[in-house]
Amino acid sequence: MTVIGAARETAAGERRAALVPAAVAALVRDGFEVVVEAGLGGHCGYADADYAEAGARVAADADQIHRDAQVLVAVAPPGDAAIGRLGSGHTLVSFLDPLGDPARIRRIADTGATALAFEFVPRITRAQSMDALSSQATIAGYHAVLLAAERSPRLFPLLMTAAGTVKARSVLVLGAGVAGLQAIATARRLGAVVTAFDVRAAVREQVESLGARFLAVDVAGDEQAGGYATELDAEQHRREQEALAAACADADVVICTAQIPGAPAPELVTEAAVRAMRAGSVVVDLAASTGGNCACTVPGEEADVDGVLVLGPLHPASAMPATASDLYAANVRALVRLLAPEGVFAPDWEDEILQGSAVARGGAVASARVAERLGGEGAS
Repeated sequence: MTVIGAARETAAGERRAALVPAAVAALVRDGFEVVVEAGLGGHCGYADADYAEAGARVAADADQIHRDAQVLVAVAPPGDAAIGRLGSGHTLVSFLDPLGDPARIRRIADTGATALAFEFVPRITRAQSMDALSSQATIAGYHAVLLAAERSPRLFPLLMTAAGTVKARSVLVLGAGVAGLQAIATARRLGAVVTAFDVRAAVREQVESLGARFLAVDVAGDEQAGGYATELDAEQHRREQEALAAACADADVVICTAQIPGAPAPELVTEAAVRAMRAGSVVVDLAASTGGNCACTVPGEEADVDGVLVLGPLHPASAMPATASDLYAANVRALVRLLAPEGVFAPDWEDEILQGSAVARGGAVASARVAERLGGEGAS
């Protein structure tokens, strides 16, 4: 019987759990044994007793998890201590930031462990249940709007009262991926007037279907694998920034969501654009972890720029850890079931999902994209 193990997250600001009781119960029904570290679901409102009732064994510490489990599941990429516990008998399933930190993948590979990165799960129909990027981006987009509404000095909706009329706020969403679309929908539900921008003209229909106006700019971005936009050339980028500066000046709230895998986030909002915004405006930059879409973003902090508040949350999905963990744990279960059908560890490495998501296997870096970042070393 394959043993699945989940230790508590130790990364600063990370409040999610890789498994929740409902997922544990499902895995046990699937034929797995599950062991979790005490306190795993503390930030999510799940007690150790909830995990035990679902069928998990509760371990005292992470060392015991690594001793007992064959498949290790986590949320954040492992730190040095966690990598030091890995061995050839382990398979790690987690977010691993393989393009942002390829050296970590090399260190994981050197332990002999197998590792699968959620960032590399192919975006195909059969893998939708394993798409943790999308599930967590949904939470991030929702939270970004609530954060902006909380910190804004003005209400979002149009209100007509005996004391006068409250004008609806103007929200600009930059990037119409999963997080951006969720931000649009949430801002609309709160009563804001929403405009959205994306270099991919193909998303215009999605934006407009949510009741937002699509900001057309004379640039033409392509879509790369996974649905992300490619980088623009210098001239197109300049025109993009100029158009967005004018749009930002008219906005009360700007939500930034544009990211490119393995590259710094594109700077869409210049410092001059921020300084031209009205005092009391709010910028929430969901791309802060990769440098930010706004020139004034300070990752993990907030900045006041001439009365404009710029927020750079590093773990936006962790702000709502219970729901984020519920969704993530469902993604984990789906991928683990592919690794171990009927509870028996027997991965089919010819399967395009496992093949695509594997970044370390057999003591080598298993992804050509990661190996390229490392200078071509070790790809199998």
